[in-house]
Amino acid sequence: MIRVLLPHHLRSLAGVEKEVTVQVEGSATIRSLLDALEAAYPMLRGTIRDHATKERRPLLRYFAGGEDLSSESVDEPLPPAVADGREPFRIVGAIAGGSTRGEAAG
Repeated sequence: MIRVLLPHHLRSLAGVEKEVTVQVEGSATIRSLLDALEAAYPMLRGTIRDHATKERRPLLRYFAGGEDLSSESVDEPLPPAVADGREPFRIVGAIAGGSTRGEAAG
């Protein structure tokens, strides 16, 4: 079983706690993990990946084994510690926005 940590908005949508587990058949890759996650929680389809292209949504990032895997091929094997459940695969909402301070000088 692979452990997956979800951001708050996806946990709320799926009605789950912070961590879920999914069973991946065959090679443990980002693609196979997300396929299994969407099969187990169909309400997440289209929220992590685009429905048509299966590309990662721009404001989400993937982390595994302390590494940012967001730009990696979705067909690369997951780190062994993630594939065997010792460490979680993290889906993280990216932080976007500008400064909270007024930048203009008076």
